[in-house]
Parts: sequence; C-alpha cells; structure tokens
Amino acid sequence: MSKGLSLWFAVSSIVLLTACAMMISTNWLIAVGLGILSILNIGWGFIIKSKRKPS
Repeated sequence: MSKGLSLWFAVSSIVLLTACAMMISTNWLIAVGLGILSILNIGWGFIIKSKRKPS
C-alpha cells in the first residue's frame, strides 16, 4: 500500500474514533454508528492492503 493511502486510513480512523469519543457523552446512537463506521474503515484498510500486496 502506498504511503499516501496508509496515511489516509490512519487519519480517517483517528478522526472517526475521536468523533465517536466526543459523541459518547451526548448521543449514544451516533457514537455507536461512528464506532461501527470506524471499525469498517480499519477493516477496509486491511482488505486493500492485502489485495495490493505483491505476490
């Protein structure tokens, strides 16, 4: 995976998890949604990493 794509997944995961942490105290439904979205984002990064891995 390229460095730019790795940076994108790292930053987007941090942003999603930070937003989830801020939403915990105000709205738990949005917090759960952001938590699920961040897990899917991290998983998508691993999927792309494994598909771009040279054989």
